[in-house]
Amino acid sequence: MTPAPLVFITGASSGIGQALAWRYHQAGWRLALAARRTAEIEAWARAQGIAPDRVAVYAADVADTDSIVAAGRQCLATQGLPDVVIANAGISVGVDTAVREDLDVIARTYATNNIGLAATFHPFVEPMSRRGAGALVGIASVAGIRGLPGHGAYCASKAAVISYCESLRGELRARGVRVVTIAPGYIDTPLTRQNRYRMPFLMQPQDFAEQAFRTIAAGRSFRVIPWQMGVVAKLLRLLPDPLFDRLLAGRPRKHRQGQGRAS
Repeated sequence: MTPAPLVFITGASSGIGQALAWRYHQAGWRLALAARRTAEIEAWARAQGIAPDRVAVYAADVADTDSIVAAGRQCLATQGLPDVVIANAGISVGVDTAVREDLDVIARTYATNNIGLAATFHPFVEPMSRRGAGALVGIASVAGIRGLPGHGAYCASKAAVISYCESLRGELRARGVRVVTIAPGYIDTPLTRQNRYRMPFLMQPQDFAEQAFRTIAAGRSFRVIPWQMGVVAKLLRLLPDPLFDRLLAGRPRKHRQGQGRAS
């Protein structure tokens, strides 16, 4: 009997990652879930009635390359080669370049959102290439389209996710491995509720997961979810710099470390 397809998801202990895990479970997939807070994932899986043979949880810190690579290799050894790998884990903290401590926050953001994403994909690239099939999914952000004041680390890291996944897509296309980039807009989670600015087209996590699931299944290379934020992002990209700067003047900034929790 052919086993059910397998999805590997990082950052699955809450928010978008958890919503994606549930959507894939509903579709009959087996789950490989990686996060630092494994107890939370295990408790969630039990509460949802997910059978133990349908889910495996791997302890991993995405900011630690060896840790997330080891989790991927453990998944290969325990559950086999995933059909879809979703690099979802990420952090978002406001920064002020004039503050020395915030340089460390920038480094941690890049380590998690960029190196961690590449390290998530790493164990699966060659096996998927040999099989000639599979999908690597990078979760970027609309914030990667243009830089927002006080949010330079996150915006830069997500812009890098978009470019990196585009590069990887070109590298792996001939091998049959798809690379999908999904850029969420504002998703309603306990962490985004701390934001001090207006969040247009705010979306529920389960609605995002549904659209992301369909996007990945369709093999689309890039999509902004919800589509309205894609229109906003394109318009912002077209704005001349002086007008863009004037539009964002006085906009409340993202919480810096210690002012609010990372999202």
